[in-house]
Order: sequence, then C-alpha cells, then structure tokens
Amino acid sequence: MASLKEIRRRITSVRSTSQITSAMKMVAAARLRKAQDKIVRLRPYASKLHELLIGINNRIEESENDQMYGRKSDNSKVLLIVVTSNRGLCGSFNASVIKKALGIIEEKYSEQYQKNNLWIMTIGKKAWEFFRKRSYQIYRDSSELFDDLTFQNSADLAATVMEAFLNKEFDRVEFIYNRFRNAAVQDLSYETFLPVESEGKSDEVYEGEYIFEPSKAEIVNELIPKTLKIQFYRTVLDSYVAEHGARMTAMHKATDNAKELIRDLNLEYNKARQASITNQILEVVNGAEALSG
Repeated sequence: MASLKEIRRRITSVRSTSQITSAMKMVAAARLRKAQDKIVRLRPYASKLHELLIGINNRIEESENDQMYGRKSDNSKVLLIVVTSNRGLCGSFNASVIKKALGIIEEKYSEQYQKNNLWIMTIGKKAWEFFRKRSYQIYRDSSELFDDLTFQNSADLAATVMEAFLNKEFDRVEFIYNRFRNAAVQDLSYETFLPVESEGKSDEVYEGEYIFEPSKAEIVNELIPKTLKIQFYRTVLDSYVAEHGARMTAMHKATDNAKELIRDLNLEYNKARQASITNQILEVVNGAEALSG
C-alpha cells in the first residue's frame, strides 16, 4: 500500500488537474455557444443557395459547362481538404478525421497516390503534423484560418482552391471534416467541393421554363463562386463548432473521472491512515506489555 505522503501528493495532483479540465470545459462551452449561433443561422441560407445553384447548373449544356466549375474529368488529380483542430484535448475529434482520410486514400485514390497525383490541404495543425511526418504531398497548410475565422478569410482561401481547379491543377476537390450535430455528437462527413455535381432533387424543385438574362452560363459563372465560398466557410465553421463541442464533452468527462479518482484516493488514504493508527496503537500496547513483563 502506498504511503500517506504519496497518496496526499496524488490527491493534490488530481485535484489540480480537475480544476484545469473544469476551466477548459467552461471556456469551450462559452466558445461553443457563440459559434453555434453562427452555424445555425448560416446553414439554411447555404443549403437553399446550393439548391438554387444545382438547379441552374443542371440546365446548362454540357459544352457550356466544360470550362466551368462543373467540368467532368477522369479524376486523375485529386485534392483532399482535411479539416482538424489546431489543439488537442478534444477526444477522438482529430483522430477520426485523419483515419477517414487515410481510408479514402487507400480505398478510392490509391492509384493517384502511387502516381503522386494526390495532394493534401490541411486546415488545422493536427492534420498538418500527421501528414507532414508521413511525407504526403502537402498542397498547403492553412491552420492560421482558425486564428481569425471570418467569412472574408475563408473566402480568400476558397478562391485559391477554385482558381487551382479552373487552371486544371486538380480534377476533384473533396472535404473531410466533422459536422456539428450537438455538443456531444459530431458527424464525420465526406463531401465533394469541386466539381459542382448535379442532384436529382433539384430537377424536382426547379421544374418549368425560365428566361435567363443575360444567359444561364453567365449567371452560373456569377453565382457559383459566391456559393462555393459560402459552402467553404460553412464547412470550416461546422468543424470549428464541432471542435468546441468535442472539447467541452471531453473536458466534462475528464473532470468527472478526476472527481471519481479523488474519491477513490481519499478512501485509500483513509484506509492507509487507519492502518497506520492501528499499527501505532499495537506498538504502544506491545511496548507497555513488554515493560510490565
């Protein structure tokens, strides 16, 4: 059994850890509430704008669409945008995204990877550190985006990716990230960013004949960049909110575990103290009997 001094030292250490995790939980909760309001307001607008984009894009002739954001290709050059956090202490938040990315590379893009036609764009230091150490082709690291996550900063980064796609540096751009559901649950998501793909439900929503002025292609050329920038911002913001939810949940569990450990240590301390007192009493009694004898 550990000594009383050692148990007291462990209790002090665990209590200090509990105070830290509790403080981190409150900070994460405050940031979560602030960021959650943004994503809740943004989602309906982004979703409706995306539906409108798909509906118009479906009505463009294939020849018109070849040189735009919906061009079809053999997907020989792929960019995966992996979104994690800059910091840890958020449970399996980062590990699940990285594991998903590795699975996609192995199952879907192994040929592109072997031919050095697969690039990784990291948003979040955890993803950058992982893929850099394993010598993957890093297109760029944009972890600084989380230092000041605004629509303008996100739009500038999205414009860089869109320009690379138009210049045919990539044939396909995909997102891997955690989508926020609630404070305790994050949905691991895998979405296509470029090219803009058609969806069947859009044909149902936008049935009928329309007059396009000046032209469908010009409208889409104006609408697509704005929609893609909003989609990019929504994705990064979703991950940002999910990160704080995951951290709050992880710190809540860590605090509860620390409190439980403190209770166990206090029980162990009391038992050790009782055993020590009993031994001291026995020594006094034995000493008294030896003197009387």
